[in-house]
Amino acid sequence: MAAQTQIKKPRVVKIDSEESWDLFISQATKQGCPVVVHFTASWCMPSVAMNPFFVQLSSSYKDILFLLVDVDEVKRVATKMEVKAMPTFLLMRAGKQVDKLVGANPEEMRKRVDCFFHHNRVHKK
Repeated sequence: MAAQTQIKKPRVVKIDSEESWDLFISQATKQGCPVVVHFTASWCMPSVAMNPFFVQLSSSYKDILFLLVDVDEVKRVATKMEVKAMPTFLLMRAGKQVDKLVGANPEEMRKRVDCFFHHNRVHKK
């Protein structure tokens, strides 16, 4: 029950292990909750610059789970998701990637998340 409440909060969840990645993706899949993932690195300035935008974006879409993955801390997840550059943003539904944006482009990111959100709402009805 606590996990369900956590997914609904308009905030970014930092993934700190492959196990937490699997748990959040599994829970989101079971609940039909779409996921937006920001793959970042502390040494990548464009990625770091996108962090406040990503947090702000998460507050606009309460029905989407926003995850933050530091590629140096959780390398296996980055490798599994074929992340090669930072920042990389993945939009996922039912545990599968449906869109990918590489680079720090806030306006494009906002457009894609908005389209993703509205498309997901249509699928739920």
